[in-house]
Amino acid sequence: MMSVIDKEENTRKVGQAGTLEPNDVLIRVEPRETGSGVFIDLTSSVKDQYGEAIRRSLLAVVAEQKASDIYITVIDRGAFDCTIRARLLTALTQAGAVGKRRPSAGK
Repeated sequence: MMSVIDKEENTRKVGQAGTLEPNDVLIRVEPRETGSGVFIDLTSSVKDQYGEAIRRSLLAVVAEQKASDIYITVIDRGAFDCTIRARLLTALTQAGAVGKRRPSAGK
């Protein structure tokens, strides 16, 4: 898994995407200490009904991008799943956790 800490620049980055408008979501990604894993702080008007589904979607994107050691703050205002995923991908990209993977040996 890839940490949000950029190994080449040795800097910590924060990424943020979205708004607090109705039907949108604001997502902030912050680095954590190496080995501390992924923590999700979810605030949502539909948390009782869809909280677990939102968490599963967030964790799926994190796994797809091989990101780790991050704190994800989510303020949901009734966004669709595709919007939540897109906002998280954008925040991860801004944080430097996407697109810096090295190819595997032999590829």
